[in-house]
Amino acid sequence: MPKNKGKGGKNRKRGKNEADDEKRELVFKEDGQEYAQVLRMLGNGRCEAMCIDGSKRLCHIRGKMHKKVWIAAGDIILVGLRDYQDDKADVILKYMPDEARLLKAYGELPENTRLNEGIVDEEDEGGADDYVEFEDEDIDKI
Repeated sequence: MPKNKGKGGKNRKRGKNEADDEKRELVFKEDGQEYAQVLRMLGNGRCEAMCIDGSKRLCHIRGKMHKKVWIAAGDIILVGLRDYQDDKADVILKYMPDEARLLKAYGELPENTRLNEGIVDEEDEGGADDYVEFEDEDIDKI
């Protein structure tokens, strides 16, 4: 049998999370950057995001974040705008839910921005409307 010469396989790479739990400093946008909310994931390291300035952009997830920081629809991200392509951008940073709430409190994000974490939709509050109940007389008519 061949002798293993490496330092480990995919399980070693999977366990490398480097303490995401510890608090990090809140990063604000600079020139050439914009806040955005992910609309949908497209695959191949790309996503479609609605920027705060009102334009929908195709965003590319940079290699440092690829397969390390998981981005889902509804997440607040910081994107770097491109000088030569206005409809494309690069994902620089993903904000954690508490950081997104802080950005909204500081006025960086508009008030109408919906943070998906812990929000119950107005339609879903009843909960009883999810199923249809048939009466016995409805079945007889069919």
